[in-house]
Amino acid sequence: MTAAAKHLLGTPDWLAAFRRHLAAVAVGNLVWEVAQMPLYTLWRTGTPGEVAFAALHCTLGDVLIAACSLVAALLFLGSPEWPRRRFVPVAAAAVVIGLGYTAYSEAMNLARGSWAYSELMPTLPWLGTGLSPPAAQRLLIPTASLAWACRKWRAGRRRPET
Repeated sequence: MTAAAKHLLGTPDWLAAFRRHLAAVAVGNLVWEVAQMPLYTLWRTGTPGEVAFAALHCTLGDVLIAACSLVAALLFLGSPEWPRRRFVPVAAAAVVIGLGYTAYSEAMNLARGSWAYSELMPTLPWLGTGLSPPAAQRLLIPTASLAWACRKWRAGRRRPET
């Protein structure tokens, strides 16, 4: 079978990269959600079941945010050869979109009383939102995840066999 035939029959690069990214985002955000739980009042007031549900619920939301952010970035800035081409603009846009949505969501959920920060949460003074969720979580995890998920294609190597 020729390389072109294998490419057509196999998983496209963008889909393989997208799947790898979401898997890494899920793992990274689950770890992050558990680690940052003491920054929320639920850590002290909730039952172990409520804390576990919140961590899982928030992780699923994080994966959804990452998926939607990457899809939007790909729609506006992507290339049919992504991630081989236009990796940096797409990755940067996905991070900015996720960061913007998370800042908005945090502010809305705080205003609604959906959750509250403990005194341990560092906050952004101009927004009143926590530093950990939007600023750190949305910058670090997607950036690291996209870099890891797309490293084989960005390095110019052939698509991995599946």
